[in-house]
Amino acid sequence: MATFTLPKNSKINGKGKVHKADGAANVKAFKVYRYDPDSGENPRYDTFEVDLDTCGPMVLDALIKMKNEQDPSLTFRRSCREGICGSCSMNINGKNGLACTTAIEDCKGEVRITPLPHMDVIKDLVPDFTHFYAQYASIQPWLKTVSTTPSGKERLQSPEDREKLDGLYECILCACCSTSCPSYWWNSDKFLGPAILLQAYRWLADSRDEFTGERLDELEDPFRLYRCHTIMNCANVCPKGLSPAKAIAETKKMLVERAI
Repeated sequence: MATFTLPKNSKINGKGKVHKADGAANVKAFKVYRYDPDSGENPRYDTFEVDLDTCGPMVLDALIKMKNEQDPSLTFRRSCREGICGSCSMNINGKNGLACTTAIEDCKGEVRITPLPHMDVIKDLVPDFTHFYAQYASIQPWLKTVSTTPSGKERLQSPEDREKLDGLYECILCACCSTSCPSYWWNSDKFLGPAILLQAYRWLADSRDEFTGERLDELEDPFRLYRCHTIMNCANVCPKGLSPAKAIAETKKMLVERAI
């Protein structure tokens, strides 16, 4: 389980509010991080009591119910509700994950919900992904070639080459892995982090890409790649069951083999 670290702009000493579920028999308490930069107030935790008999099974269902019925100012990201888009990534009881795929029944006791660790917070449970997306753009995540595309045809792969992309293309860029990585907390200005490095290896492993050497040159840096210390938090929290640490190890292996 990833150790929880407060968001960068947090100093929690504000007095939280309690939202009761009056008359409900099956109640679950959720302690939710609240921060509104426009208010000028420090962050705080609000407690929401949710009637589970009138709520869906997932943490995201509880958040939607809180917003609809108790506090419309509660702010969070969500979209697909099926673990595909990665929008609702947050820290739930000390572990990064997707609210839409985290079952309430798996959360013991009072549920504490906070934004992804060690990221600036825009409001409540919404972290600022600006830097994360800039790092993603820096690896040029698209197919790069110099040869002419076959006329009227796609660039084909053998089944064996296609299988090499399994465990890589499924990444949804939710940032659960990167924000659970202590190396990324300490060096996020230079270290690309597990999510981006997995995405980088996705193109290194693609038999159709013709810029392998240039991509490796960009990664061969004391910080961009080599700050990974194989702590394995990334693999433990990935909601898609991927292993960024393995992708990073394969990238390091390619650099070694190139140098031989």
